[in-house]
Amino acid sequence: MSASGVSNRCRVVLIVPPHASASDVEAAMAGGDVASVILPQFDADERAFQDRAKAIAPLVQQAGAAFIIAGDSKTAGRVGADGIHVEVRPADLTGIVERNAGRVIVGAGGMKTRHDALETGEAGPDYLFFGKFGFDTLPEPHPRNLALGQWWAEMVEIPAIIMAGNTIASAEKVAMTGADFVALSQAVFGPGVDPQHAVAQINQLLDDKAPHFKE
Repeated sequence: MSASGVSNRCRVVLIVPPHASASDVEAAMAGGDVASVILPQFDADERAFQDRAKAIAPLVQQAGAAFIIAGDSKTAGRVGADGIHVEVRPADLTGIVERNAGRVIVGAGGMKTRHDALETGEAGPDYLFFGKFGFDTLPEPHPRNLALGQWWAEMVEIPAIIMAGNTIASAEKVAMTGADFVALSQAVFGPGVDPQHAVAQINQLLDDKAPHFKE
């Protein structure tokens, strides 16, 4: 999801929480390889969300990563985002994928079971996200997310993103599942955390510990 030379192991996806500023995101991007940044709308109104997205988008894209909007496809178009993240019924997802084919990344989340994942995958999104934004409140990744993500990564070619916990060390557990991407939020943007240093540490951990993908 970016032009980085890192391609043979699990890569970083950042989820921007409501309290993180544009300068926090800029600092994180300076820390090393980031494949993409997902900006969820959370409870922000349309105007506030659009202004926030407009400030963050160029910081992400200039660093060579994909900027993905979750929650408002209109905002994605207005700020020139590289992708959209949706949680909808598989039947609705099919239409979204078809309308955006070849134009922007379409990612999908919200799966709780293998059946959910298979139905969602049949719609042809660019990735499946296992986890829920804002719920990385514990040091370890949620066991269900790890189990579903590992099963998916072993079975299907569509890339898997798995939500990590709120610690840097939790990225290793995600990487060991074989998932293409590890999503981090509080581990990078939490209270008292230096985003640049955190991203650098995560990439070093993945360089040292993450299994290499087969060519």
